[in-house]
Amino acid sequence: MAALPLTNWNTGLFGCCEDTSSCCYGFWCCPCLACTVSGTFGENRCLPLCDIFSPAITAACGLPLCAPPAGLSLRAAMRNRYGVKGSLCKDIATSCVCSWCSWCQMHRELKYRKKNSVVVVNMQPGPVMMAPGHPPPAGFVSQSGVVVASY
Repeated sequence: MAALPLTNWNTGLFGCCEDTSSCCYGFWCCPCLACTVSGTFGENRCLPLCDIFSPAITAACGLPLCAPPAGLSLRAAMRNRYGVKGSLCKDIATSCVCSWCSWCQMHRELKYRKKNSVVVVNMQPGPVMMAPGHPPPAGFVSQSGVVVASY
């Protein structure tokens, strides 16, 4: 199976003009935005508190003395899951230089992925249960309450 080509982030790091609601939310309450991003991505909502209650809080204040572990790991995981171009080195730099912008970018990416998600349904025929003397109508297969019609 061939690997899917890598893509860019849906918006740039400073792409607040593309979705002002994410940036306004992040500006007024960045911890709330970070917890929302973490929960939406499927991780524990309290994960970003590791960044707040550690020396990494200095990165949020503009002093990149320590890489924020939660923001960095979530950013790397998001890049990996969605096939976004980049490297761990770029993730570290982004998380240290502008952690708030990084959280806003991840929030915009999740909103974009949710809006443009594709659902794949596996439609393999299953076993057919028939009552004696009552065959199913032609073209119908009943499987756990699912009825599929073929035309």
